[in-house]
Amino acid sequence: MKIELPGLAAPHTMGEPRTYPPPPGPSTSRVAYAAAHVVPDPAGDSLDWDATLAFRRHLWSYGLGVAEAMDTAQRGMGLNWSTTRELIARSGREALSTGGRIVCGAGTDHLPPGPASPEEIVAAYEEQLAVVESAGAVPVLMASRHLAAAARGPDDYASVYGRLLSQVGRPAVLHWLGPMFDPALDGYWGSPDLDVAADALLDLIAGHASRIDGVKISLLDGEREIAFRRRLPSGVRLYTGDDFNYPELIKGDAEGHSDALLGVFDPIAPAAAAALRALDDNDTASYEEIFAPTVPLARHLFEAPTFYYKTGVVFLAWLTGHQRHFRMVGGLENARSVPHMVRLFQLADAAGLYPDPDLAANRMRAWLTVQGAVR
Repeated sequence: MKIELPGLAAPHTMGEPRTYPPPPGPSTSRVAYAAAHVVPDPAGDSLDWDATLAFRRHLWSYGLGVAEAMDTAQRGMGLNWSTTRELIARSGREALSTGGRIVCGAGTDHLPPGPASPEEIVAAYEEQLAVVESAGAVPVLMASRHLAAAARGPDDYASVYGRLLSQVGRPAVLHWLGPMFDPALDGYWGSPDLDVAADALLDLIAGHASRIDGVKISLLDGEREIAFRRRLPSGVRLYTGDDFNYPELIKGDAEGHSDALLGVFDPIAPAAAAALRALDDNDTASYEEIFAPTVPLARHLFEAPTFYYKTGVVFLAWLTGHQRHFRMVGGLENARSVPHMVRLFQLADAAGLYPDPDLAANRMRAWLTVQGAVR
């Protein structure tokens, strides 16, 4: 099938899909979570629960864990706490019924905008932690805009996180989200100097290692992540959140590897599962070959302004048939330009990610028509 795309001199010819059958189970050599998006109900003010939960079952069917209620699910960008709380509870029940692995974000985003005291910040985290733990999920202590605004240095972070880690019911995942994902988090861990911030976070981890499952790093800086990973205490995982450099970070080297908690695993789940299965079999050639065409896609998807990557994630979910509409919480479907989406469409096709190329092309043509981008 051919499709006229704006900006191209000739029609785009749809490629053949790459088929990756679901693996028999999760990867045996790496722990991998896909941060999952949500599907709103376009006729209401909540989520389309059937489509949202069906997508999580899709991820579990490929052996991936689900990272629930993270920034991919529009935390801090439209998803309110009332709906988030229900999302965590429903996904926790689905995970229990399917045997799927799940972690869930706990933060402070239900506090009103503006200043908050350390006591208010701790109480907000505790309220969300209780919801996550009651759902049977591993908690992810998400980076807090309120704490970033209130903290005056590393000691303030150490105090808040120390209190939280002392009471978690199971080892938690810490979360370092760089300012490219959320500008309000600039200077997290007490300094805009990333080396100073890394030292502060490593000191925190060393003091509470038995209560920490791992740390998710999303700085889009592979060398910095590797250096940080090599300084972690034994038994604490590094979950890469680097959607630019994930293949080499997950593959690792003689001194270790990163596990994964990635937004890009949402749209590339079948390919990611196949690559991880190849790595389990020590077939690094196949691992690299499977991941290679996904990297240009990921780099485009997460290009600046990076925090709008969610728009592309949901667009691809619609094009691949996982939902019946391209709508997002808070109208975020309009956050990326037509040229950006056209290039995204091409790169996903080049990676063989459309199980039904005709469906993808027809939906793309309909979207371009609505945008006034075709004659």
